[in-house]
Amino acid sequence: MEKISLDNRQIQLTVVLKLQQLRREAIPSLTYQNIEDTLKYWKWRKKMPRTLHEAVNDILSLTADEIVQLLSQRAIVDGYRQSLSDFQDLIGGIKHE
Repeated sequence: MEKISLDNRQIQLTVVLKLQQLRREAIPSLTYQNIEDTLKYWKWRKKMPRTLHEAVNDILSLTADEIVQLLSQRAIVDGYRQSLSDFQDLIGGIKHE
């Protein structure tokens, strides 16, 4: 039995198909990496699928809500790890003359 991983061409093809569907239906700015991260850090975090069939089902069953939820959680964690000066371009800073 072949080990299931994101390097598998059939898995990659399935991710691309799901990406196109989600871009068309819900999130036009979604990237391949967003789906891959959702699989690695959410869907398959505790247990990798044992068969290609299980992996394909997991990918095809992903919803836009699940992906947005993971992206939101990661944004909060990333924001927490940054300092206020990292956001200076967003909030503006005091200009010294």
